Amino acid sequence: MTADEGTATVITLCGSTRFEAEFAEVNQRLTLDGYVVLSLGMFRLPELPGYDWTADGADLRGRLGRLHFQKIRMADEVYIVDPGGYLGESTRREIAYAESLGKPVRYLSRE
Repeated sequence: MTADEGTATVITLCGSTRFEAEFAEVNQRLTLDGYVVLSLGMFRLPELPGYDWTADGADLRGRLGRLHFQKIRMADEVYIVDPGGYLGESTRREIAYAESLGKPVRYLSRE
C-alpha cells in the first residue's frame, strides 16, 4: 500500500557498510516511491574521545546488530543493497533472519 492510501510499506535496507553511497541512492529512490525506509544507523563506528573500545567495542557492535534485527522485524520487506551481488557474512545472517520471519527479500543486484 502506498502512503497516499494511508499506510506505506516499510522496507529495511541491509548490506555491507562499504556501500554507503549505494545505501543513500536506494534510500532516496524508495522514499520517493512512497516507502518508509529503515536503514543503517551508522556506517562506521563513531569517534568517541576517551571511549575504551577494547572494553566495549564488541558490545557496541552487538547492540547495533540487535537494533538492526529489530528494524528487520519492523519491516514489511527487506531490501539488500548488494552492488555486484556482494553479500558479506553479516548480510547473509540478516537475510536468513528475514526469511525465517517470512519477510520478502529483494536485491539491488537483481533489479
